[in-house]
Amino acid sequence: MTEDMGLNRLGNHMKRIQYHRYGGPDVMQMERFEPPALRPDDIAVKVVYAAINPVDWKVRRGDLKLVTGRKFPRAMGCDFSGEILAVGSGVTAFKLGEAVFGVAPVKTCGALAEVVVAPQTVVGRKPESVTFEEAACLGTPGVTAWNALIDKAHLKAGQHVLINGCTGAVGAAAVQIALLQGAIVSGTCSADAATQAKALGVTEVLDYRKTNLATLSRRFDVVFDTAITMPIATGLCLLSRGGVFLDLEPGPAKIIRSLFDRRLKPIICTPRPAIMAALAEAARVGRLSVPSAQIVDFDAAIGKIANLEQGVGSRGKAVVAIGTAV
Repeated sequence: MTEDMGLNRLGNHMKRIQYHRYGGPDVMQMERFEPPALRPDDIAVKVVYAAINPVDWKVRRGDLKLVTGRKFPRAMGCDFSGEILAVGSGVTAFKLGEAVFGVAPVKTCGALAEVVVAPQTVVGRKPESVTFEEAACLGTPGVTAWNALIDKAHLKAGQHVLINGCTGAVGAAAVQIALLQGAIVSGTCSADAATQAKALGVTEVLDYRKTNLATLSRRFDVVFDTAITMPIATGLCLLSRGGVFLDLEPGPAKIIRSLFDRRLKPIICTPRPAIMAALAEAARVGRLSVPSAQIVDFDAAIGKIANLEQGVGSRGKAVVAIGTAV
């Protein structure tokens, strides 16, 4: 189905969470919108579930305005699952009605909507064995962990990885992807999350409240700060010869520093077809899962985002139920 046959008939009857200026939770509104015209490489997806990520409110606050610009209204949300409603003229890898999951680019976002439009390069097929709810959780955590461990660290079997925050969404995905590569994983988390960490496959679980990482005597081939709490100096001192420190807050200063210190690797979530396919296959065979902790209705999503942003809410991934699969 082409754009004219698919999206144009929807008009402005679709709803999404959007905002008309950068700011705090109060700028978010549930409003009607008209999906944008499809470019040749675009796919329109009827969203079944969308997952909430910290990047959602970072974009809305304007933290990434150098990338996102000042064109409004802007839509909320990156991670989604659903069914293909329409495709652009240049799309050949996907067809109408296929079940997919994806990561909408931060420049446009739009996953917290009844319909999201995104390039086919950021979309993967949902395996039949994976639910729409589960698939919506895979995108940003899985892609980010893959970018870090595979693309930047070039992780190999037998290497030792320390994952700071190993039971968070990105941390849990990183543990599983590291194990897929045959690595040995140590991780930090709270004491009450230790059982979850061990179930993921973490060999050595460290209580972050009781462990001073700077005093550890052992060294690691890769240190991945998924919790974004570790000073760069601490991360670097934990490295073995030739090791790398993976940093999830790549500001300009860190990017410049990384040009001179090859041990420091700033990470930006960058999906591509090969990664989406690899995540789908790992999920299909039961080797990758980012479980949701709570499902909220679409009408309650703004309140849930605001609570999570303020540190209020359940541990784990929050998922928004938006539509139903055919």
